[in-house]
Amino acid sequence: MPTDHALPTLRQLTLSGGCDKSGAAEPCDILLCAGEITALLGPTGSGKSRLLADIESLADGDTPTRRRLLLDGRAPTDDERFELTGRLVAQITQNMNFVLDMGVTDFLIAHAESRGATDPVEAAGRVLAAANDLAGEGFEGGVQLTQLSGGQSRALMIADTALLSSSPVLLIDEIENAGVDKTQALTLLLSSDKIVVMATHDPVLALSAHKRLVFEHGAVRQVRTRTEAETRLLARLTETEREFSAIRAALRVGAELGAA
Repeated sequence: MPTDHALPTLRQLTLSGGCDKSGAAEPCDILLCAGEITALLGPTGSGKSRLLADIESLADGDTPTRRRLLLDGRAPTDDERFELTGRLVAQITQNMNFVLDMGVTDFLIAHAESRGATDPVEAAGRVLAAANDLAGEGFEGGVQLTQLSGGQSRALMIADTALLSSSPVLLIDEIENAGVDKTQALTLLLSSDKIVVMATHDPVLALSAHKRLVFEHGAVRQVRTRTEAETRLLARLTETEREFSAIRAALRVGAELGAA
């Protein structure tokens, strides 16, 4: 039985054979690559969550969309699809919180040890530092997991998954609602060299992705990459968000803001 730290390297994930809610075929196969972020866009009910579920289950024509997934060009084995430990896919949702009653650092050290880290204490320190970069309000390693706020919990989950988990595929549902610094989160996720797929309604996150999948009626209708004009738009939106974040931070500490 494979262990998590022995998971194979996965460079490409191909989704093919999908159909929409009426049975009409998707217009093209979809290629997801390591080191890239793919954004899923579309209104609620358009099929974003279904695609995440297809990836999570390593679908083999046995889901409502009839999609099939290929791992570096080959079909997944039954062990890869149904193994309960050492999963190829890690997932972070909006509503995840810790229920384990232990200290953050103790948890991270135990997790690092289970992953075969050479220096579990150092690895735990890196994850904690990264989580504090993401969280709206920092926290110490001695705090209990159950005492973390929702945003702190998700910041810790993102950092832990990016830096400790060896699952080569990471799925994220609406990171903009997780109460974390999304720009820092994107940087951290890119550094992990994983296949990252995120459902989002946020224009900055969408334009920051390497490719965008646009959904309609349960299927992918368009695959788009960022144009030069969109790159310029992203720069303007990012600057606007930076100003907005600075104002929000000032308000949180009771600062008085000028009329300008």
